[in-house]
Amino acid sequence: MTEPRHLLVVDDDDRIRDLLRQYLTRAGFRVSTAADAAAARRQLAAIDFDLLVLDVMMPGENGFSLAAWIRARAGDIGSTPLLMLTARDLAEDRITGLSLGADDYLVKPFEPRELLLRIEAILRRAAPRARTANVIDMGPRRFDPARGELTDGGRPIRLTESEVRLLRTLAKAAHSPVDRQVLAEAHGPGRAVDIQVTRLRRKIEADPANPRYLKTVRGRGYMLAPD
Repeated sequence: MTEPRHLLVVDDDDRIRDLLRQYLTRAGFRVSTAADAAAARRQLAAIDFDLLVLDVMMPGENGFSLAAWIRARAGDIGSTPLLMLTARDLAEDRITGLSLGADDYLVKPFEPRELLLRIEAILRRAAPRARTANVIDMGPRRFDPARGELTDGGRPIRLTESEVRLLRTLAKAAHSPVDRQVLAEAHGPGRAVDIQVTRLRRKIEADPANPRYLKTVRGRGYMLAPD
């Protein structure tokens, strides 16, 4: 079964973020949200997204600056498709957004159906995102992020779909802590993440009570520390 495309909606308006999350989720996407550029950067550091819906007018760092930062990155982050939103129907704004590398531009207010059609058009044009990563070794256990498979000495260990997604997120940022808030945005409320981590430790660690590979980083979140 093909995984749903994962979108990140970046907008400082709580109402718009929630409406877009609900609408796009009903349309079959996985949707994470961020209220500002700083929160978006944290999520981009840990998670591969298929497309960003990015508001231009935000307090602090605006969407143009964030788009420029994204396009300056190497690898998957820099090639993430961007659809920019703005409340100003000005030609210079559209030109600026497109010159920074946005794939499309939509003016508020807009019909959700039009947004959906534009997202689908961008994804059809975009090259498939290969979610490839090095195989992660944790003692006798091995995780293949591309296949979503965990094995122990070659024997498969069953993972739920949510455990695969969480392990992929941690594997992408291996040896670096991933903020609990970022994990909650992508994988459910903090308590749900804690439960998944506990279950993963039972499958990964020789001694789940004293984890060697899936570590808690006090005051931050969790970190995968493979061999």
